[in-house]
Amino acid sequence: MARQTDPGPYVLDERLAEDSHPVHLLPLCELRLMDDANYPWLVLVPRVAGVRELIDLAADQRRALSDETDLALGLLQQGFRPHKLNVAALGNLVHQLHVHVIARFEDDPAWPAPVWGRVAARPYTPEALVERIAALQALLPR
Repeated sequence: MARQTDPGPYVLDERLAEDSHPVHLLPLCELRLMDDANYPWLVLVPRVAGVRELIDLAADQRRALSDETDLALGLLQQGFRPHKLNVAALGNLVHQLHVHVIARFEDDPAWPAPVWGRVAARPYTPEALVERIAALQALLPR
C-alpha cells in the first residue's frame, strides 16, 4: 500500500526502548530481548518509519519479516527447547509494528494463558542480561 505522507526517519518507540534490549540488527528488523526473565521473549521491530500494521509493509518487507520471525523462532527453539512458541503482533498499547516471539513452558508463571497481564515482569539482573544476549547472539547464523 502506498503511504500518504513521508513519515520521516525510523525511530524506535520509547516504550519498546524502555522495555527491551538490543540483540542484533537484522536486514529489516531490530531484534530485541524483552526485559522479562519470566520467559525467553524476543521482539522484532521493522526499521520502517510510520508502520503500524503488517499491511503497511511492502510485500518484500512482509516476506523479510516472516523470514526474520522464523529466525527468532529458531533461536528460541534451539536455545531453550520450549514446550510451545508464541508469536503475536498486537500493537494495542504500542502502535509501532512489532512482533513478539515468546518461548513458553508448562511451568512458566502464566502457562497456559497469554503472558500479558498475568504476572509482573521480572527484569533481568545486569549479569543475566549480558549472559542471555550473548547466548542468543551465539546462535545467530554467521
